[in-house]
Amino acid sequence: QVQLVESGGGLVQPGGSLRLSCAASQFAFSAYWMYWVRQAPGKGLEWVSSINTGGTNTYYADSVKGRFTVSRDNAKNALYLQMNSLKSEDTAVYYCATSPTGLNRGQGTQVTVSS
Repeated sequence: QVQLVESGGGLVQPGGSLRLSCAASQFAFSAYWMYWVRQAPGKGLEWVSSINTGGTNTYYADSVKGRFTVSRDNAKNALYLQMNSLKSEDTAVYYCATSPTGLNRGQGTQVTVSS
């Protein structure tokens, strides 16, 4: 059974940075593409980023391109999302998942961007 646990969220001022982590267990992490998705208050799930199994190819939503960086450490079964130049519209619960639609996502970590 896939287990994903997100961490690293918090309150940050506009322009600030955060690094999210996702600890994966109970499945062959290195064999899966991985995804970050988010859900803003009152809105549906939004795909944010994807990374291939080896970490060599990454993809981003236009809204975060150039500001967010996804990476993974297969030896540690870990996924990361470095978020820079944060904006108020980035406020959301962030999830790691095994599909761009949020399959198997964990409990999420809250990111609030506010002054």
